Amino acid sequence: MNTMTTTATTTVLDASDVTMRFGGLTAVRSVSLTVNSGEIVGLIGPNGAGKTTFFNCLTGLYVPTEGKVSYKGTVLPPKPHLVTQAGIARTFQNIRLFANMTVLENVLVGRHTRTKEGLWSALLRGPGFKKAEAASHERAMELLEFIGLAHKADHLARNLPYGEQRKLEIARALASEPGLLLLDEPTAGMNPQETRAAEELIFAIRDQGIAVLVIEHDMRFIFNLCDRVACLVQGEKLVEGTPETVQSDERVIAAYLGTPFEGAPGAEEVAEVEAAEAAAPGTDSRTEDPK
Repeated sequence: MNTMTTTATTTVLDASDVTMRFGGLTAVRSVSLTVNSGEIVGLIGPNGAGKTTFFNCLTGLYVPTEGKVSYKGTVLPPKPHLVTQAGIARTFQNIRLFANMTVLENVLVGRHTRTKEGLWSALLRGPGFKKAEAASHERAMELLEFIGLAHKADHLARNLPYGEQRKLEIARALASEPGLLLLDEPTAGMNPQETRAAEELIFAIRDQGIAVLVIEHDMRFIFNLCDRVACLVQGEKLVEGTPETVQSDERVIAAYLGTPFEGAPGAEEVAEVEAAEAAAPGTDSRTEDPK
């Protein structure tokens, strides 16, 4: 298992008693979670557990019904672009690249929250704009070098292999210079070699001082990667601890095997929550903020 390399830690993310209701259905109930500097934290749970809904509450796509989310001690505004500007970036379970833009252009899109030039500066293309444009280009190429795609900077994103598209999405998120990176199933659909490369990339991101919170269904991947793991079941945090603690917890094993335990929801309840999450406003991939 990975171990943290920093000696002094500070709280980067503090989600306190986050609850998200859709009408009469509660998708997330009183979930609290912290992520510290230099730490990789995993979020696991069966389908319909509320993991992505919780992520959406952290990143401003949803306004929690109850509870609060703070980044480095400041309560986050309920707007995705303001959350990104504050220092949190994310990827999505389904790849959200701009398919007809180049690899480089996709990364440059992620730079917009860190550029100060306005409309008139862009139209007049004065010295300030040209300097900012050159700096963004340089940083974008550095990120492509970091993920191993600098040699494909001019390729269209749609022509990349699946694993490289996943890497590019991470590079675009990193372009906003986050202090916390949220990854929603970063290895979904990957083969073992691509999964191993993703693991090494996430370790390298952590080593650059960026904290990471990751949702994943690949248990071997998550337990090898993370310092701490939290398990959600039916929108509630069942257990949190080291990978060894969580993977040996009988309630976690029962939840993944489909074995009922005391207080476990029935299939009808799970289906209701899944349907409510799918129908919630802001989940259409054509309208969500690409950051």
